[in-house]
Amino acid sequence: MRLHFLNFLVFLLLFQSIKGQDKFLPIDKSPMDISYCPTNYPILKVQAQLMDPLIARVIYSRPSKNGRNIFCDLVEYSKVWRMGANEATEIEFFVDVIINATKVKKGRYSMCVIPFEDKWTIIINKETDTWGTFMYNVKNDVVRMDVPVEILSQPIESLSINFELKKSNVQMNIAWDNVKATLPFTYIKRK
Repeated sequence: MRLHFLNFLVFLLLFQSIKGQDKFLPIDKSPMDISYCPTNYPILKVQAQLMDPLIARVIYSRPSKNGRNIFCDLVEYSKVWRMGANEATEIEFFVDVIINATKVKKGRYSMCVIPFEDKWTIIINKETDTWGTFMYNVKNDVVRMDVPVEILSQPIESLSINFELKKSNVQMNIAWDNVKATLPFTYIKRK
């Protein structure tokens, strides 16, 4: 009798664990996106139309404005911001790059911003796989760069990041609401 009871308990536990695996999380309000440098890298690769090596890829969540005033209200000035929503924004460099006269070795990093009304301090940090900036530690900063902000005539509904490539010079454009900031960097060509 006792053996039947134990078998029944094991069956119930297995059934519950299997049953629980069919529950999926709902679609997030701030979906993840990827931006490549060069733009559309995977498509160009498949079409055998690559002219430049893979330089960088940024993975980020794309929150929407939804009628809100973003900067100063939702995203506070002079406080570290995750540059998106949910997980910390991450950038992977596939080659060594130079940002603000600092060599940044190829690898994966988190990105965050300290926004001000007239400039952003863009931060590349060693800490990855984190939620927001709760684990942010200035001691893990690889490089910081102050960049001016541009006020846009047409607001951008969802946070957007893209790259512009000109020879070995790259501009990473970050825009949301009526603000745009650009992080310039140079990649070191492989020999």
